[in-house]
Amino acid sequence: MQTLAAGRTIAAGLRGGIDGSGAGGAARGLRRLLDADAVGLGGLHGELAWSGRPVDVHAAEELADTALRTDARAAGGGAVALPVHARDELAGVLVVAGPVPGAAVREAASWVGEALERALLENSAAVAQQAELRALRAEISPHFVYNSLTTIASFVRSDPERSRDLMLDFAEYTRHSLARHGDYTTIAGEFRAIEAYLALARAVLGDRLRVQVRIAPEILPVALPYLVLQPIVENAVRHGVELPGSSGLVQVSGEADGGDCMIIVEDDGPGMDPEYASAVLAGCGTPGSLGLVNVDRRLRTVFGAGYGLVIETAVGAGARVVLRIPRFQPGVVVS
Repeated sequence: MQTLAAGRTIAAGLRGGIDGSGAGGAARGLRRLLDADAVGLGGLHGELAWSGRPVDVHAAEELADTALRTDARAAGGGAVALPVHARDELAGVLVVAGPVPGAAVREAASWVGEALERALLENSAAVAQQAELRALRAEISPHFVYNSLTTIASFVRSDPERSRDLMLDFAEYTRHSLARHGDYTTIAGEFRAIEAYLALARAVLGDRLRVQVRIAPEILPVALPYLVLQPIVENAVRHGVELPGSSGLVQVSGEADGGDCMIIVEDDGPGMDPEYASAVLAGCGTPGSLGLVNVDRRLRTVFGAGYGLVIETAVGAGARVVLRIPRFQPGVVVS
């Protein structure tokens, strides 16, 4: 158990890279694990992070330089330096001083490389999530923005109070959609942006758009990623009501279901082929369907494969998008 605990500590120290701020802690963990006199970790450039001090620091650093330059083991003066690889590429160097068996040093270098690979994968996943969030923000329709501002302008003289209210709605909508945020918000926070969007959509579409919203108060504090609900509601308006010559009803409901939350967005528009709906969530839909697949992927990444979106639809029968998330999830906290 002590070895496993030490392994977790070392891996945590390497999340920022072999030359990151946690490298010193990782070196301390490795030193205890190997019972070495000293352990040094370094990247391709820069100084080594040491735990303990070898008898001849300068000689040990020269071994590290040799190992990095030749991509091979270098030893001498009671110390050994091994190159560390991640994703089959040279990532840094491990230096161990003291009477430590060579097999143990090789295993430690291999283990450090694997920890670095896991850190790279985690960082890549985080970057991918941010890219998907940026893609969702980029999907904001210029056509909708133009129509909203045109509608607001039309009320400036005839109904200045309404014009002011709609401008505040527009400010809330764009603030939530475009501004930089932390990772998570609450269902209540998402619904503030949804209400602002629907107010603008009703102003633009008039009597063509009817809306019903029913949300159980107990789910309002539940945490979820930013821009999860808003794209679903926008999708319902865009494809269920906004089409030329069409009108319809958009219904949004949310309630607790045991330890989960279920939020349902329905429209009575033209619907779609169920096979195409499956293709949308598989990422094979048209470019305009990017919002739903990104939402589904982000939910499954954060909460697990048992959560995400389900689309229930048929041609001529409208569409029903069901979102399920847990009411409580470790690590999902609004900052």
